[in-house]
Amino acid sequence: MFLPYFWGMCAILTYFESIDPVLAALYATLFTWGMTAAGAALVFFFKTMHRGALDAALGFTGGVMVAASYWSLLSPAIEMSPGEGFTKAMPAAIGFGVGALFLYALDKLIPHLHINFKKDEAEGPPTDWKGTTLLILAITLHNIPEGLAVGVLFGGVAAGIPEASIGAAVALAIGIGIQNFPEGMAVSMPLRRNGISRWKSFYYGQLSAVVEPIAGVCGALLVIQMTPILPYALAFAAGAMIYVVVEEVIPETQRDKYTDVATLGFIGGFLIMMLLDVGLG
Repeated sequence: MFLPYFWGMCAILTYFESIDPVLAALYATLFTWGMTAAGAALVFFFKTMHRGALDAALGFTGGVMVAASYWSLLSPAIEMSPGEGFTKAMPAAIGFGVGALFLYALDKLIPHLHINFKKDEAEGPPTDWKGTTLLILAITLHNIPEGLAVGVLFGGVAAGIPEASIGAAVALAIGIGIQNFPEGMAVSMPLRRNGISRWKSFYYGQLSAVVEPIAGVCGALLVIQMTPILPYALAFAAGAMIYVVVEEVIPETQRDKYTDVATLGFIGGFLIMMLLDVGLG
């Protein structure tokens, strides 16, 4: 049982090592987008989702994002920074803070609505946009740092940074893809429950992740052109992801009676991402 998995992962890593890192970033983020679409496609088979399952899926998403933020992004950012002590940690600290502030600014500037929230709980500037549009915008904001994180790691590989390995980049893409599956489901199912057709629910569910390939390619190109910013870029993606988890994902799982299930989902997501990163990175 282990051998097919082992050889399959070896083949994936060998392939990604043989192609241009920017192209690899594109393929990896197309995969994460495809996983979102696969999750959204469940709307063709089910009209509703049990609230406990939804909260567990969202908790899982949060766990993957937190684990990825440390093992795939912050830890390499600190390791590749020069100096000792506070000096060594400073690029990661600056990038992390700026990443969180970037998402904070987007939160304030772009109208959006979180999953499980009512239309009158929309955030950002007042607007007459439909709840569907606001929900898609919320998930799109969520996906920007995920695509960026994958892209900057592949960019680091292209720049020859030892701490940025193909294994770590592939592990991050797999982890993001895994957590995107329930995320696509979490978008399409509520839309279907509110009376939107299956095709439209699927379309809107997968649309939320279309930004990931764009952010991934931009992140890779930016790091290749400006290699010294890599630790800042990795930490920037981590700060943005942690902001999303604390401001959006966790509150969405705490609005019903399934908080314990959501917490276990978080733990499961964290463990899977940790094992992926350590095992492949």
